[in-house]
Amino acid sequence: MRVEKTKRRRAMRAGTAMLAVSIFCLFALERFDRRMGSPKLVSIEESPDIGEMCVWEPASLNAAATTGGRSPRKPDRAQPSTEDNLFGAFRGSAEAAAQNAGETGVTSRPPLRNILDTDPIYTSVAVDDMHDEVLLQDSNTWSIRVFNRLDNTPPNARATEPKRVISGSETDVQFNSCVYVDPKNGDIYSVENDIGDSIVVFSHDSNGNIKPLRKLKVTHRAFAMAVDEDTEELFLSVQYPPQIEVYRKMASGDEKPLRRLEGESTRLSDSHGIAIDTKNKLLFVNNWGNISDYKVAGTGRFESPSITVYPLKAGGDTPPVRVIQGPGAMSINPDTRELFIANDVNSSILVFREADTGDVAPARVIKGNKTRLSNPTSVLVDTKHNELWVTNLGNSSATVYALGANGDVAPIRMIRSAPLDKVSLKFGKTQAVAYDSKREQILVPN
Repeated sequence: MRVEKTKRRRAMRAGTAMLAVSIFCLFALERFDRRMGSPKLVSIEESPDIGEMCVWEPASLNAAATTGGRSPRKPDRAQPSTEDNLFGAFRGSAEAAAQNAGETGVTSRPPLRNILDTDPIYTSVAVDDMHDEVLLQDSNTWSIRVFNRLDNTPPNARATEPKRVISGSETDVQFNSCVYVDPKNGDIYSVENDIGDSIVVFSHDSNGNIKPLRKLKVTHRAFAMAVDEDTEELFLSVQYPPQIEVYRKMASGDEKPLRRLEGESTRLSDSHGIAIDTKNKLLFVNNWGNISDYKVAGTGRFESPSITVYPLKAGGDTPPVRVIQGPGAMSINPDTRELFIANDVNSSILVFREADTGDVAPARVIKGNKTRLSNPTSVLVDTKHNELWVTNLGNSSATVYALGANGDVAPIRMIRSAPLDKVSLKFGKTQAVAYDSKREQILVPN
């Protein structure tokens, strides 16, 4: 009996201790959230070009190291709280636990050096024929930059200054992956690919840190869009689970899609680029080949990148009409029925025929040193001016070619937002950092 009582008392004490720890953790996390927003191993400093930036700054547990060899300052209280010990490492200006004395030190040590790209990195392009302007989507400094369509940066100039820039906390332009211009009124549409889960719309003359005209809540990981202006339907690709959502063009708020294309028969897989041919009533989707059913463990697999083709009004679990093997963002010339593909992997533009199927060779390829292509991520056909626009992730530029260009040809024009020899860091959504001590290299997955 005595043994049983002892076991019960021990169990009660253990349960009470666990409850106390749980309550403490919740309390500590709440206080941390109030102070810091969200736990990140970062320090914040001001950059003259892009404002705030985040850099990893390791917190030292050695008080002498964090104070440049001096003794740590006298703490406000004799003993640090448990919360200070837990979260001291997260504080940018930082309370760090002193290893020997068990006291709290203070450091405002700046980083030894920064790795950052202060120039725009362009990932999408739209041409406004009504106002003779071109809009470049900048996923590095989170902005939409507007230029004259005929701008051409001279070789000896550092960059071409934009006419207007839409950027700032009020705009909700962040992790932006696609831009579209309404040909009727010049409204500007932008897709947010990460935490915002939205499409924001601005008027043509929007400039600076301005609120959008309207905002549409969309499925997480939306990537690219295209609009059928005849039916006023907006097509949106979603990476995962892979699907195509079709909304009213003027949809806003929590409005639901008119229809969805999704399911195993569709052969959609990590959907990215999207293009529509309203003349021939076809929908083209670029798939990167990552496949899994998040509801079923062990179903993940990889397939070759592909372009799947559907009837324009397809919905539900509709199989493709045909499949073309090939990667990249896309744009269509409905007059010649040619499909232009931005091939980031080997810095080229591939041109297929709409009717192609299977693993076919492209009809022509734009590639070579003269082209100034550098990791192209977006392509746009401008049939009004018989021009092909390309955004280059690798050198902060947009290049323009004749629509019939082939081979190693120089661009007609080039809009640069950096020097001619610029090599972008190509940072995307940096999620981690590692150091290779053997090669003395910093590894940054994007």
